[in-house]
Amino acid sequence: MPHENNFQHANYSKSDPGARVGYRTFQPGAAPDSPEWGQAMAGVGEHMAQSRVKGVLFLQGLPFMDLFGAARLDEVGGLKRGYSRGISGLESLLALLRPATNGICFPGDSLHPPVSDDEATHKRLDLLAQEIGNFSSSYVRNIELALTPASEKSIPCNRYIWSSVNHHVGRVEAAIHLLMYLQKWGSSLDLTKDDRVLLVGHGHAGQVLALLSNILTKGESEARARVFEILAKYWQSCPSADRSVAQLERMYGLVMDQVALNGAAVDVVTLGTPIRYGWDIDGVGHLLHFVNHREIRTDGKRWLAKMELPQIAWEVPYQTGGDYVQQLAVAGTDMVPNNPEAEQANVDFREIFEPYDGFERWLECTRRATRCANDGQCLLVEYGVQAEESPRQHLFGHACYTHSRAMLFLATEIAQAFYSKKSS
Repeated sequence: MPHENNFQHANYSKSDPGARVGYRTFQPGAAPDSPEWGQAMAGVGEHMAQSRVKGVLFLQGLPFMDLFGAARLDEVGGLKRGYSRGISGLESLLALLRPATNGICFPGDSLHPPVSDDEATHKRLDLLAQEIGNFSSSYVRNIELALTPASEKSIPCNRYIWSSVNHHVGRVEAAIHLLMYLQKWGSSLDLTKDDRVLLVGHGHAGQVLALLSNILTKGESEARARVFEILAKYWQSCPSADRSVAQLERMYGLVMDQVALNGAAVDVVTLGTPIRYGWDIDGVGHLLHFVNHREIRTDGKRWLAKMELPQIAWEVPYQTGGDYVQQLAVAGTDMVPNNPEAEQANVDFREIFEPYDGFERWLECTRRATRCANDGQCLLVEYGVQAEESPRQHLFGHACYTHSRAMLFLATEIAQAFYSKKSS
């Protein structure tokens, strides 16, 4: 995307990303908590400290929800209006996308959107999901300890749970609430313009970060004021304890005066984030995307996913092509707003972010098979097929990023891309 992206939607390009893409085969490396593992992680921490990284924040949502945004697909078409006629295999694919039939959500699940970012939610989520699409509290605590040599000052690591209200309004709200959190967290870190923070977002949390990049841009942005205006109108019509228009105005002032986080650079890593919102690279520092990807195409275009109907319907449960949430939860998917005010705000945002809505639009976007975002570096990683047969365990290839056994691999690749002498 261009500088001054102005909230443009990403392009679904089939062209070769060239030098922006790298290919990896996942290697867990030394066993967690072994001396070799500790030494390697401490080396990563040293690189980060030398680059003035003052904190790491892990962002995620609820892993057991409508990850594919099938509710929106059904509302705008799906099987109800006959859009599947003549497309072999589409009925089976849609059954795999719907929460009621894909095996990811259970009737007795105790957490549902919207979720709160508080200690009680963290504990319940850890009990429910453990390390399945979840940065557990123990994961975050262990990585903070591992990044810090015994004699050095620690690099604080926190976790942040966004609401998981996965439509335009919910994600814009989440971006503003995240900015409020970062302001408070940044104050505790004593950030300066020479410092950096690292944000690591799993799945749809990456959409929130993409919006944040457009909000934080240092360039001109005609749409930014309009985005704040739409959200303020919605908050006025649907007041709640966490919707303060005064706070919203304060955040707008911070970004317009370019003093958010005291000017510290915001480095971003996404894990399995579907291609949707465009990134404004003037609003972030370094940018890197990890995608669980298996090279199964026969045309030599190794940077693309394989999206062919009807074959994909039987591929998905076996994770044959990698992360199917990243591949299929693209434009046209979402939750459905639960009140008229939210629906109107969603329509207003859609005119800015994603003007072309509809079932055929989703089909068109998925068939482009785009794996790499338009901006930043992209690593297509073959994480392998998880042995567990239950979709709830592997989330159709979307759960691999947050496992402790992948921590060293993730940390090492980030350090090499962002904080090694070569990258700096």
